[in-house]
Amino acid sequence: MNTPKSGKPAGKPVRRDGVDPVLRSRARRRALQAIYAWQISGGNAQTLLAQFAHEQAHEVADLAYFEALVHGVLDHRKELDAALAPFVDRGDMEAVDAIERAVLRVAAYELRYRIDVPYRVVINEAIETAKRFGSEHGHTYVNGVLDHAALEWRKAESTR
Repeated sequence: MNTPKSGKPAGKPVRRDGVDPVLRSRARRRALQAIYAWQISGGNAQTLLAQFAHEQAHEVADLAYFEALVHGVLDHRKELDAALAPFVDRGDMEAVDAIERAVLRVAAYELRYRIDVPYRVVINEAIETAKRFGSEHGHTYVNGVLDHAALEWRKAESTR
């Protein structure tokens, strides 16, 4: 394998901020799974985080980002649901399919609290996650809700 002077494998995208996009994607996917499990079982955050730490040996992800997403969604769930309400056409968040609800909550947390992450990245990651885990057309619903939310919540960024 040809490696540049940096010592990292050639061809792997390197970001200036040191964030590995693949590990971030895995963290989002795991956060979705944890939030979904919490929605179904009502377990506590520490149990969810412990389960993930055990699975970390099988598929490495950005553990700190995963923990931030899970804690952020659980700590701000009511506020996130209220913020999403104007964009959800199904009455309230509890009427939304459980997978799509988890995807929307994770993405809403990122859009509102992680302004270091571009809104387009948040939306694209949410769509891909919904395609992978959600219903046949769930990703379309997630896209519509998040597009409208991002226009409201990230006005300055979305008008560039």
